[in-house]
Amino acid sequence: QVQLVESGGGLVQAGGSLRLSCAASGRTFSSSAMGWFRQVPGKEREFVAAISWSASSTFNADSVKGRFTISRDNVKNMVYLQMNSLESEDTALYYCAAARSYARWGTERRLRDYYAYWGQGTQVTVSS
Repeated sequence: QVQLVESGGGLVQAGGSLRLSCAASGRTFSSSAMGWFRQVPGKEREFVAAISWSASSTFNADSVKGRFTISRDNVKNMVYLQMNSLESEDTALYYCAAARSYARWGTERRLRDYYAYWGQGTQVTVSS
């Protein structure tokens, strides 16, 4: 079991930056790929970024490439999403997610079903 708690959301002006954090509990964190998703009301939850369990590989959605960076600290059981050059289209509820231990690191990492555990979300609002 992995429990996830997001923090760091808030209101920021377009062009600004925010850093989201995700605190994980559970013995399998260091062997679990992690991801960030986002959702706006009335739309599907959208993949943002993922990182392998060893942090050797990351993968971003095209919409955030060059602006967002995912990272993790397996000693502190933390995952981060550094968001720069924020745009109004980035406004959403951001979720942290954990895959099952040693899940295959393949193309399915961008799919919701790849992840077994989810946090409650943290709101990011970008004003234009």
